[in-house]
Amino acid sequence: MPELPDVELYLHALSPRVLGRTVRRTRVASPFFVRTFDPPLTALEGRVVMTLARLGKRLVFGFDEDLFAVVHLMIAGRMRWLEPGAKIPAKVGLAAFDFEQATLLFTEAGSRKQASLHLVRGLAAVEAMDPGGADVFALSLAQFAAALTAENHTLKRVLTDPHVFSGIGNAYSDEILHAAKLSPVKLSRSLDEDEMMRLHSATREVLALWTTRLQEEAGGDFPEKVTAFRSEMAVHGKYGKPCPRCGAPVQRIVYATNESNYCAACQTGGRLLADRALSRLLREDWPKTLEALEQAKRR
Repeated sequence: MPELPDVELYLHALSPRVLGRTVRRTRVASPFFVRTFDPPLTALEGRVVMTLARLGKRLVFGFDEDLFAVVHLMIAGRMRWLEPGAKIPAKVGLAAFDFEQATLLFTEAGSRKQASLHLVRGLAAVEAMDPGGADVFALSLAQFAAALTAENHTLKRVLTDPHVFSGIGNAYSDEILHAAKLSPVKLSRSLDEDEMMRLHSATREVLALWTTRLQEEAGGDFPEKVTAFRSEMAVHGKYGKPCPRCGAPVQRIVYATNESNYCAACQTGGRLLADRALSRLLREDWPKTLEALEQAKRR
């Protein structure tokens, strides 16, 4: 799922291309993508893109006449910048905004059809879609701590809760927790002062680093490969590979359709974390430490 650095990358690429430009035509290939019917998407035809903004993990296109298109790409949604009138591909195509000089294409891989576009009138309608998560760059240490400890949940859950923090998802929460040397299952109210300071700094630094890095990599080109898995990441998507800090193999917790990656040596004092299903399956045979895991591999 595109997260804060990825959405900012799209904003960076879209701004010089669409701001001040007129949508000549709208085309919809997937009826599941457009979630509103009044006003219809055709109301954007002849309208000028006046503003672009990020709302958590959503992109907000502001048009004249107080119209706003709010796009949530979810897990597999992406955007492409193609030649004018480009054909919408049959399997992954969702919709297209045709400008005079190019076409903005919305796509989604897979069959789950989770990506969405809401066309609404007025800022109040846009604000009603805001989950309410705070911008971590605007939070002091005290404000960050207050948000983190409002309820007592695991750090992984709190960081990725859109009602608590804006724009952080599965990938960058892994990177943040690794940078802060904190376990993903540590409870938010159990952090001491030093740990809270480390997490506050790591959250801001990781998001700022990747926002800058992605924009520099893209240069003036429109991003074609927006992905949650990047070779430069420390632990996310790196199961079994060496931690760049200590060299220990990266571990994972698998749950539902996601997984949390971490370094046991750096983040949990060498203790292995087991997801519920695997714990129930292996019970007492589940290795509790890296040393036990290595011994099990040698049997």
